[in-house]
Amino acid sequence: MSENVAEFPHAEEETQTQNEHQAPKDVGGVGGERLLSFIQRIERLEEEKAALMEDIKEVYAEAKGVGFDVKIIRKVVSLRKQDTDKRREEDELLDLYKAAVGMI
Repeated sequence: MSENVAEFPHAEEETQTQNEHQAPKDVGGVGGERLLSFIQRIERLEEEKAALMEDIKEVYAEAKGVGFDVKIIRKVVSLRKQDTDKRREEDELLDLYKAAVGMI
């Protein structure tokens, strides 16, 4: 004799969905609704960040496809983010060190 056992493959998913939709509670002095709001904002921003990172990756691939050196482009992007005076100071120090070890 075989037993017919009803399986509910989505029972775990339903429980998880129910837990996600429960009203936030204030626990230990922490406002549940406010905390949930912060978490949801962070999640949305993380999604946007991931999409932007993918777009940036595509631009680098496009630049590489037409013959540019992506490593150098990344370096230029990094340098452009720096303060001009700070960048100039680092360049001078780098030149000094290179001269000291015979590279210039």
